[in-house]
Amino acid sequence: MERRKFIQVAGSYATFMSGAGILTSCNKTANYALETNLKSWSIAAFKRFREVWNFNDFWKRGNTFDACLVFVDAMQQRWPDDPEVKVIQITVRDMLVENLAFFNQFDPGGLWADDFGWWGLMAINARKHLLKMDEKELADKYLKLSTDLCWEYKKNTAYDHTTTAVPVPNGCRNGDANGNSKGVKNTVTNVLLFLLSTRIYRLTLAEGIADNDKYLDMAYRQWLWFDAWFHLDEYAYLKKISSSGALVQERPMAFFEGSEYIEKEHPPWAEGWVWTGDQGMLVAALTDMLAIRKELAAWLENNSIDSEFDVAIYEKRIRALIIQIGNGVKTALVSNKDGIIREAPCLSSFGPVHGNDYLAGRGIMMRYLGAREEKDLIGVDLSENINDSVNAIWNTRDISNNQFQAEFTGEENDKLYVEQFRKLWGLADHVYKWDISKMNVQNKHGVCQSIGLDALGAAIKLL
Repeated sequence: MERRKFIQVAGSYATFMSGAGILTSCNKTANYALETNLKSWSIAAFKRFREVWNFNDFWKRGNTFDACLVFVDAMQQRWPDDPEVKVIQITVRDMLVENLAFFNQFDPGGLWADDFGWWGLMAINARKHLLKMDEKELADKYLKLSTDLCWEYKKNTAYDHTTTAVPVPNGCRNGDANGNSKGVKNTVTNVLLFLLSTRIYRLTLAEGIADNDKYLDMAYRQWLWFDAWFHLDEYAYLKKISSSGALVQERPMAFFEGSEYIEKEHPPWAEGWVWTGDQGMLVAALTDMLAIRKELAAWLENNSIDSEFDVAIYEKRIRALIIQIGNGVKTALVSNKDGIIREAPCLSSFGPVHGNDYLAGRGIMMRYLGAREEKDLIGVDLSENINDSVNAIWNTRDISNNQFQAEFTGEENDKLYVEQFRKLWGLADHVYKWDISKMNVQNKHGVCQSIGLDALGAAIKLL
């Protein structure tokens, strides 16, 4: 039997299992035992990430390294003077040099629009990391990557500049630049353009960079696209599961003659499909739109756009949507049995066609909902669920190398969660294992490790 230890620090009680390791805190405050475990786990997790990160898959490479950057930033803020953390920062700088060379070897024409959203967001965090290290030249290259390459690509080749689409005009398609696929206006490509625009705009505000109205313009356009869909209750794009909770679906669909939102391919769509990653990114974009509300109001007025815009009504709407999604996540994407954050049981996410791509969603959601701004707005407390998820990820790792796994929950509880989700959502597939047997092994290891980094980063921010 494993020995349970109880440690009391400054009036706070923490428990952890020696050997397996369990993070708990009865009053949810930071304490020595919890922090010591988190730091040692984080250092071990990064060491393994360093062994598997350098794989050849364009979008996954951008997303997994973004997870790494957000995670390392959390470590640096919590333990700024720790020598091991400082070594990790330097290592990440060297990895960013390699990543820039990796990006530049690709012809963007054959890549999908959402790929550049992932890289653009990563590049913003790369710039922040590099500026802290006084690496301005490399930081400037990453800013250019985010703005002149990724954002411009999505705006010029994927955004629908026409106003003819019905029932909602504009939006962003997930096609390729060569035009071989027109692509669908699914959530991920639209929320990536939305979030990339808001993040670039906030960065330019913070750094005093001029000529940034175009980013605010696109952020506002994407806000209008989402808000228009959310007001069309008959299509349930933002599907309510209770009076206070809702989740955004994988894409908006409207089946009637003349609609441009009927495409069921790329990727193959199924009714009720919802993905964790979309929830986190949308909350992050809405959080940004709330933060820049004064700048938006002034820009609209100065450019004679939307004379009926009322910043108070706008703010109320944004806050309500964030709380709705927060409640939806807490109610539908957390197991009632073990408290662990889960992927919605949709075969479209887990299955052999696109399971490789949707595997990272749980980490992406924790990356954003665990951020300080977002977690203060969502109206629910996910602290215990993040810690429960970290425990599960750590305790199911390969102990020989600290490699995290695609599944980190028990089959019995997984089956109970499927039924829990079905009662709330109305639909669910009997699925809880990822069909990723054909996925390149190193790619799989890199993605799985990034999920753990996302969870650990979110847990560090709770200290």
